Amino acid sequence: MSSEIYYPVPFHLQECFKDLNYKLKDFPKAEEAADTSIALPIYPELTKEQLHFVVQTIREFEEVERKK
Repeated sequence: MSSEIYYPVPFHLQECFKDLNYKLKDFPKAEEAADTSIALPIYPELTKEQLHFVVQTIREFEEVERKK
């Protein structure tokens, strides 16, 4: 199963916005989202079997994380 992290650095901290002079903690919610978000496979052509696999994989990951 593929997954992606599209924006590991929040927009306000990216080099292209450096001239706006934003700094760490200026947008804490954006920073939290960048630290904790992941893109999962979801699209109209996803079969029920593929969807089940995605859901099951997330559940298994969550179970392992809870035991830590």
